[in-house]
Amino acid sequence: MTMLKPFAVTLDVGSSLANKTGSWRVERPVYVDRLSPCNDACPAGENVQRWLYLAEEGAYQDAWRAVVEDNPMPAVMGRVCYHPCETACNRAQLDEAVGINAVERFLGDEAIRRGWELPPCGPFSGKRVLVVGAGPAGLSAAYHLRRLGHAVSMYDEGAAPGGMMRYGIPRYRLPREALDAEIERILSLGVELRTGHRVADAVAAMEADGFDAVFLAVGAETSKRAYIPAGDTARVLDAIGLLHAVEDGAAPFVGRRVAVYGGGDTAMDAARTARRLGATDAVVVYRRTRDRMPAHDVEVEEAAEEGVQLRWLSTVKAVNGTSLVLERMVLDHDGFPQPTGEVEELQADSLVLALGQQSDLSLVAGDSDIAVRDGVVAVGPDMMTGHPGIFAGGDMVPAERTVTTAIGHGKRAARHIDGWLRGSSWEPPARHELAGPSVLNTWYYDDAPRSLRPRLEQARRASTFDEVVQGLEEPTALFEARRCLSCGNCFECDNCFGVCPDNAVVKLGPGARYAIDYDYCKGCGMCAQECPCGAIRMEPEVV
Repeated sequence: MTMLKPFAVTLDVGSSLANKTGSWRVERPVYVDRLSPCNDACPAGENVQRWLYLAEEGAYQDAWRAVVEDNPMPAVMGRVCYHPCETACNRAQLDEAVGINAVERFLGDEAIRRGWELPPCGPFSGKRVLVVGAGPAGLSAAYHLRRLGHAVSMYDEGAAPGGMMRYGIPRYRLPREALDAEIERILSLGVELRTGHRVADAVAAMEADGFDAVFLAVGAETSKRAYIPAGDTARVLDAIGLLHAVEDGAAPFVGRRVAVYGGGDTAMDAARTARRLGATDAVVVYRRTRDRMPAHDVEVEEAAEEGVQLRWLSTVKAVNGTSLVLERMVLDHDGFPQPTGEVEELQADSLVLALGQQSDLSLVAGDSDIAVRDGVVAVGPDMMTGHPGIFAGGDMVPAERTVTTAIGHGKRAARHIDGWLRGSSWEPPARHELAGPSVLNTWYYDDAPRSLRPRLEQARRASTFDEVVQGLEEPTALFEARRCLSCGNCFECDNCFGVCPDNAVVKLGPGARYAIDYDYCKGCGMCAQECPCGAIRMEPEVV
């Protein structure tokens, strides 16, 4: 009869490493990198968490370099982006979302102030790409294509580059010094720019000038029209024309009382601009209610702060000299406005129409391979149109019309174009598991109120185009970056190392994180339970 030897367990006081308790394990802890909500929500595809981590270490230039891997215009984005990353931020479950947008602006402004240079371009590929349109999508594509080694020519019919960033966003939101500095930095990589150059036919331009590929990035700079009966003395303007004229230094006379018809961000900009042009009364007339208004909350709030009035559930029926005929509307059960027949007059010296914009797609009208549906160009997942080698993005394709989305389109298109030019294809990286609030242990984090950016006093806003929202100073930006919870990704807090009862967590050195010695880990799960940021997952042990 074979006798089994007793299993020796050391019970003496001393190190837990005396017993290899790994054989007890039914689950094992595994370090993971989850997708942070801010990264997931960014239309430009920025690695937000990465550059916040660098910024909170005070490594501002490294943080800026991490930003420009994806977005070459952080000083612009830090001013005009509507920061969906902050809406998704898990920190809001604890107190308030991290001021990501403010930190990005700080980094962008620091780069301009200190003259930081963009990373060098790759070796020349021998390929030439035409970019039509020097707005955010076109500039982003040109930047990324140059960095990938391709020669880039950018044509724009405007007198200066920037597209709707220059001619659709007023200076009080986007100072031209910041815009010009970031555009010039892109051009310094060797991008050829031709302004005042209209492309009438995309396919003909590609073939005539010997380009290997074309990226179309024509912005939505044409105002939609609506038939409104108006007398000979009525002054009716369109919002884009008004904003463009102001940028050109040829602001039209709008009078003392101005009505703006529309409910988007452009309507808010037009009303706020009218106030700065001398209007004492600026009223936005909108057919629906506030909850159905497409304008972003910050735009509506800042307009209201400046004295812009909002008239809900109203539509403009006619213009009679210096007054408008408004009809009251009601919403049906589907939320669509319906007329009531009730009318009233609103005194107005001018009416500004802000009913939406569309792109001029005449440059693709002659090519049957390029499909246009509902005023936008159809593209595939690779952003290529039906014509081989012609890609499109920004306002002229189906997507949200924001600067951030356009910059993201430019980056994605550049990578797809690069793959196509090299005879391969570009595949976006695999999507990680999202680090939602359920994986965090927020009790490990201190409450830290959000830092608010200073604003220009209200008394000065109506008389100047000076920037309204100011930037953060360095100590405040540093504090704001340090509010990041590092959702789903280890930041080497040593919690796992400290709580492990088996001394099974091994520190690998600064920046290298940790490893698990599975000879000793018995799978108790304390490390995963006590990880503040949810960077450890328990997985079934493979037998």
